[in-house]
Amino acid sequence: MSDPILVTSEGNTGIIELARPEKFNCLSLEVHERISVARAEFEANPDIRAILIRAQGKHFCTGADLVEVKGKLNDPAALDHFIAFGMNNLRALETSSLPVVVAVQGLCLAGGIELMLACDVCFAAESAQFGDQHAQFGLIPGWGGSQRLTRLMGQRRALDLMFSARWLKSDEAKEAGLVNYVVPDADLHKISLEYCQKIATRSRPGIAEMKRLAREGADLGIDQQMRLERDAAVRALPSDDVAEGLDAFENRRAPRFKA
Repeated sequence: MSDPILVTSEGNTGIIELARPEKFNCLSLEVHERISVARAEFEANPDIRAILIRAQGKHFCTGADLVEVKGKLNDPAALDHFIAFGMNNLRALETSSLPVVVAVQGLCLAGGIELMLACDVCFAAESAQFGDQHAQFGLIPGWGGSQRLTRLMGQRRALDLMFSARWLKSDEAKEAGLVNYVVPDADLHKISLEYCQKIATRSRPGIAEMKRLAREGADLGIDQQMRLERDAAVRALPSDDVAEGLDAFENRRAPRFKA
């Protein structure tokens, strides 16, 4: 059996590549487990400053492995574990201290869009199409799709996408706030990796703190949000990275962050 994901690195970027194109890179429990292990290893490696998730083949991911799901229908404990592990895995990506970038080509549906939504920045090939197919098959999103879609798109547009199971083209997904950049298919992996390598030059603690502020602050009132940011800024000021950044600015050079 071939490896369902490939884990590599290039420079300071850790790469997680879905590698089951013959199954449209559907997400089995094993795939979730392997992603979880790879993420934790990248977080523990001080040389890794960004994670890139991408996929082999024509399509990014068409959702959960429904053959595996069907085989668990008479085992409630196994079903619960499958859903819970997937949800926890995507939440761990979302809250990772590292920036997580995703590169999407072809179809990104159901569990695939849930994986994409858990990432911080999305690059879409011109061929990419995004949709939530759960309602079409009597299913309910189980890996955070209903919540993250609503947060990014707004309730009306998210409900329309879930009810209708229609697909958004890459430019529509960008307009809806699901995608950051639309690029030619042939350049998807090159451009997304270049982006990762660019943000990998930033202060790792600084990026982690910005990500935490954006994620945690979304659930707070404006006064709490301002306090959260103020406290983080005050904590950061005495750091070596801030000293290096200010010295680089003063001397008109690129900063060289150690952390």
